[in-house]
Amino acid sequence: MLGKAPCNAPLREFLAVGRLLRKTPRLIASYPVCPYLNCQSDTNYSVLMGILSSKNFQTACVKPWALPGNKFEFILTIMKKSKRNIILLAALLSFVAVSAQHTITIKANQPRAAIEPTMWGIFFEDINMGADGGVYAELVKNRSFEFNKPMMGWKVLGKPTTEGDFTVLNRGAANTANPRFLRVTLHNNAKGSIGLSNEGFRGMGIKKDLHYDFSVLYKQTAANVKMYIELVNEKGEVIGGTVLSSGFSGNEWKKLSVGFNASAAALKASLNIWFEGDGAIDLDMVSLFPADTWKNRPGGMRADMVQLLADMKPGFIRFPGGCIVEGFDLNNRYQWKKTIGPIEERQLIINRWNVEFTHRPAPDYFQTFGLGFFEYFQLAEDIGAEPLPILNCGMACQFNSAELVPVDALDPYVQDALDLIEFANGDVNTQWGKVRAGMGHPAPFHLKLMGVGNENWGPQYLERLKIFTKAIKSKYPEVKLVNSSGTDPNGERFDYLNNELRSMNADIIDEHYYRRPEWFFSNARRYDNYPRNASKIFGGEYAAQSDKTVSTDNKNCWITALAEAAFMTGLERNADVVSMASYAPLFAHIDGWQWTPDLIWVNNLQSYGTPDYYVQKLYSLNKGSKTVPITLNNDVVAGQDSLYAAACIDTVSHDLIVKIVNASAKEQTNTLSLEGIKKLAAQAKLTVLQSDNLYSVNSFAEPQKIAPKESVVAIKGKMINLVAAPYSFSILRVKML
Repeated sequence: MLGKAPCNAPLREFLAVGRLLRKTPRLIASYPVCPYLNCQSDTNYSVLMGILSSKNFQTACVKPWALPGNKFEFILTIMKKSKRNIILLAALLSFVAVSAQHTITIKANQPRAAIEPTMWGIFFEDINMGADGGVYAELVKNRSFEFNKPMMGWKVLGKPTTEGDFTVLNRGAANTANPRFLRVTLHNNAKGSIGLSNEGFRGMGIKKDLHYDFSVLYKQTAANVKMYIELVNEKGEVIGGTVLSSGFSGNEWKKLSVGFNASAAALKASLNIWFEGDGAIDLDMVSLFPADTWKNRPGGMRADMVQLLADMKPGFIRFPGGCIVEGFDLNNRYQWKKTIGPIEERQLIINRWNVEFTHRPAPDYFQTFGLGFFEYFQLAEDIGAEPLPILNCGMACQFNSAELVPVDALDPYVQDALDLIEFANGDVNTQWGKVRAGMGHPAPFHLKLMGVGNENWGPQYLERLKIFTKAIKSKYPEVKLVNSSGTDPNGERFDYLNNELRSMNADIIDEHYYRRPEWFFSNARRYDNYPRNASKIFGGEYAAQSDKTVSTDNKNCWITALAEAAFMTGLERNADVVSMASYAPLFAHIDGWQWTPDLIWVNNLQSYGTPDYYVQKLYSLNKGSKTVPITLNNDVVAGQDSLYAAACIDTVSHDLIVKIVNASAKEQTNTLSLEGIKKLAAQAKLTVLQSDNLYSVNSFAEPQKIAPKESVVAIKGKMINLVAAPYSFSILRVKML
């Protein structure tokens, strides 16, 4: 029972806690509790005991913790059970209203664990239209006619003269990566008589006065075709366009490009192409990009989405996933070599999230790989993050086909890993270093980390992992390898992998936790007793689930972010064990998501960070260099009176950084007693993330409803009074002189 939140227990367990607490009052201080009942104050111990033993309380508390959105909802539930509970209500109201006071000791002159520069990072996977239709700024869906249904996303305009005026042809062996193209046959057509329309990814987001770049690959034997390019808003009004004339190309494919400005904005516009002329013209790679991409790169990424990542200053970026790495079978796995080189030579595949959830079908979800491994490395470099690619280990998703590559056929998979390191780090005279240089980046990307497998488990994983590890370490001993511990943070499968990986002296073990908020509150001490000088931990995927895993009712509400903030104090405190951590998933399109919750939500024009995003950002921006001890009653601050805390110093700026989570409904005054400091600056910066409503969320209408607020705190001497608001995450940063 110890270490678990009472409110997450069934009634009989909850009451057992009550009996235990009645016998041993001081044990109450070791309980990380439900933020709605502040039952760790000794001052109110007698009130708590009366409540726990009350028949009316026992009658009311018949369900596990339901996380009510209002802090008095639970109390009112008790009232509904009996009209005689007015006295009980009064007792509880006075109980939660009392402001607790604590003295928290910080030994700033005793630096402990080094905090890795990679401590807080980001996890990217093409789920929820994160890449195509998301951060990859291409506006045309199915631009190369390679979807399973070649004309998906396209619609013929006007009335063709004959049945075969629009035909999809296949080049076959001549171009296996991009075999299909569209042939349009004209019969002295005038403008407006025949054309094509593309709907985009849930529409096309168009900005007023912005420049747009249209391009197409074409082939024709005559030079008498014009294309009228139009952007059309939801009302059918033309909001931008231009004319493109194709010349003679013979049997060679040529590229035509033209630019124009939009005259108005639209959230869900579409692209029309009207044809004029006579004869046949072949079309492929029909494309439209906004000019305001990240760093203004042609064919690049959405600047607003990347800026949200850059603002976090992440220590690493993990890519391309996630389950994308595995694929639902091995044909569907991610193959990095097919994602580099000229865009038109990158082979499209179906996105495994296309068919994963019947309750969130996405039949038009494919991977074009316009965002490929070169672009991932480039993005990491842009935002100052270490690249962390994850490669398939010869195993498809074990929840799907569980397909395996026989061990004696694993060599090509291992070679892909070795070649990737050469692609990232090799001299321009090496085979793959030359490919990188040919793409415009002669300097190496300085790859230091690589993952082998994603959420794989069992002896079949270990058998393949050992082969990868031996080959990679033999040639590149300096590269640290991330190994999977499966899908869950406990259980037989986890225990088996954890023991085996440690016996192999694994560099980094990747642990995942998708759990309800109470799990995060009650696991702030998870790593306190892990081995200090063994394999390091990567919290590779985690997110508090307001409902349950894979539920469409999960929300990025304040209770989930607060729980993550509390849990992360334990990650930071144990920085000698935990070297990396990242929330997942990263992006979700409001009209195209499959999984929730997610860190950042977007539509075709806007993006915003959730409360969870701001927790991640604040930890990353206040990372520090070394942890220092922070204690309450000579114990780490991990749930006593619903408080959680971590402290560190920045050896460059000489700042002391204190993080405190108050997960209770009451204001708490904390006196920070600083030891080992000669003098402090006269002022400190206080950043607070807070909401009285645990179910409050950010939205497109209110993107900053829950966002950090900064203030200045006056400092006198070596004692700092810090008032932690109810349901708050506070960061105090003060310079040591």
